[in-house]
Amino acid sequence: MRTITTAIAIAVLAISLGVLAQEGELDALRGHVPLLEERTPEPLYDVVNDDQRRVRAYPMQPPTIPHKIDNYQVDLNANRCMSCHSRQRVGDTQAPMISVTHYMDRDGNFLAELSPRRYFCNQCHVPQTEAPLTVENRFVDIAEILRQPRETEE
Repeated sequence: MRTITTAIAIAVLAISLGVLAQEGELDALRGHVPLLEERTPEPLYDVVNDDQRRVRAYPMQPPTIPHKIDNYQVDLNANRCMSCHSRQRVGDTQAPMISVTHYMDRDGNFLAELSPRRYFCNQCHVPQTEAPLTVENRFVDIAEILRQPRETEE
């Protein structure tokens, strides 16, 4: 009995999704392509490779990577990022040193080496491309908000 009820519920859900897909009311990021049709993929955009630091888009945003990282080895055996960004190499490479928080364990203790939980850089840091924005960013930094004149109440 329970199996029949589950099957009926799945059938009703599938029919509902089919109707919504035909009406074009599903995810607008699909570009109003019906659910059962394959969407034309976005083009691959070139990675920005200018080595210019970018302004962050929101508080506590990890810095973006201002150069190509194609074929960088970052696995259990090696981390190519550290060949420039480690404490020992920044003097020679002039690359920004990674934050001291990357040398802390989860209890806040400082380590001699990079923390294992901060080892895979691409979990947080990403290169940028020339792709057009799909969603407008209306973020305003707190410093900008504080500089604006206050409205007085009368």
